[in-house]
This record gives sequence, C-alpha cells and structure tokens, in this order.
Amino acid sequence: MAKKVVATLQKKEGKNFSKVIKAVKSPKTGAYTFKEEIVPVDKVKEFLAN
Repeated sequence: MAKKVVATLQKKEGKNFSKVIKAVKSPKTGAYTFKEEIVPVDKVKEFLAN
C-alpha cells in the first residue's frame, strides 16, 4: 500500500502534498498510536499543531 501512495505523490499534480505521520498518546492506556494523513504542504504545521 505504501508504494501506491508514494507513486501518486510523485505524479505532477501530487507535488504539493506531503504524507505526515503523527504519534498520538492515548489518554486511557498511555500507549502511542500513529495517525497518517496526506495533507497539502502549506497545512503541515497546522496538522502537527492539533
């Protein structure tokens, strides 16, 4: 699946997007989970701030 995402990001129209992975700590268990999203390059800081 990762290869497909990388392939679509390499297309000409996909150059303005970035795949962002954020570690989120669960309030119940204290374990970390990872949230992945493909966001526009100018919205990366907003995604990481939330």
